[in-house]
Amino acid sequence: MQSLKHFAIYLSADENTGKLVEDIMAGNNFLFANGLETKRGALFSAIAIRHLVKEEVLHGHFEVPTNNNQSFASSSSGEQRRALLQHILSEDHAYIIVDNVFESLDVAGQQTIVSALSKAAADTLIIQLLYRKIDCLPFIDTVYTVQNGSVIAQQTRIDFMQSSGKQIHLTGAIPLPLKTPATLENTLVKMENISIQFNERPILQNIYWEIKQGEFWQLTGPNGSGKTTLLSMIIGDSSKGYGQRLYLFGKKKGTGETVWDIKQHIGYFTPSVVGEFPRMDSVERMLLSGYVDSIGLYILPSGQQIKLAAQWLLLLGLYDIRKQPFRLLSLTQQRMLLIARAMVKHPPLLILDEPTAGLDDENALLFIDLVNKISTETSTAIIYVSHREETGLLPAKIFELLPTKLGSIGVVR
Repeated sequence: MQSLKHFAIYLSADENTGKLVEDIMAGNNFLFANGLETKRGALFSAIAIRHLVKEEVLHGHFEVPTNNNQSFASSSSGEQRRALLQHILSEDHAYIIVDNVFESLDVAGQQTIVSALSKAAADTLIIQLLYRKIDCLPFIDTVYTVQNGSVIAQQTRIDFMQSSGKQIHLTGAIPLPLKTPATLENTLVKMENISIQFNERPILQNIYWEIKQGEFWQLTGPNGSGKTTLLSMIIGDSSKGYGQRLYLFGKKKGTGETVWDIKQHIGYFTPSVVGEFPRMDSVERMLLSGYVDSIGLYILPSGQQIKLAAQWLLLLGLYDIRKQPFRLLSLTQQRMLLIARAMVKHPPLLILDEPTAGLDDENALLFIDLVNKISTETSTAIIYVSHREETGLLPAKIFELLPTKLGSIGVVR
């Protein structure tokens, strides 16, 4: 029988989690933290992972072993999280702080984490930093809601899970393109019997997938099932498409097209691209740079471009801070602005790779509302890649990769 009481702190992704963790480990701000400053604890988080990767690179010492015989630094984010938790649980700790515990993990990986932490909870205090209600660990007893560093609510887990959140919707329409997009064939991407291997290890097997104009697809599959490989062929970054029946925007792969020929038809977003942009550029300049596909704005925009950019900023609620540096935006605002940047020219295809990773419930709903608006108000086709079944997301079709010994097969549902 569980004797310890365990706690979760529900907060926005824009809260200062580093400060919050420091306070908990110093025994401050929460009753359950009293005395923790004298006890040995561990932190399971992206912060801890970045520190371990840095130490490994600097010293060449693999402090945290992985299950794939690779170094910790070269392992996937999902494998890093599994390895770190396994390492923490192998040691003796009075408490463990787990931050964004399910990020980058598929359903099976999440179940493994829950099982391991549930077992540890018998004699180790678990403190969960929680951004998505559905991620609340099953053994949590009490949930504190924190806003701007202060506790605004304290609930039992049952009451917390039954409470309802805000309903968020963007007002206004998606702005029109600057000019009518070039006419393309109705089929944007076509894969016929695609099979891929890496170092004789099968990754994909007999993939048939056709994406037409305006379709909204969600691409799913467990970690390691080949989602990244599939996307790399679509965006032109993989040579594995040569010699196969892969057709991109009306041309067979390897018939004289360049990578730029492919990329000009695609808007692409993954959370990691945020760091590739000049952080001091203004919100407005960041958006306007999407018209010229440049990192930064180095030419004078036209009056029409400025007008349409203003409409995008009004839709996103960013118009009044358009002169503010991009770096001062919240995490969600940065991501939504970069989606708008990818969409200003209304590309035939928009690819969103784990776009809500790290967002909290309220901001994820806002982000999903934008994606749904793009789907319903434009002719842009969408490929939305995620392990998570987002509340309110409205894909028309799902392409699921199912691993087999001969490589993952694709199933439409």
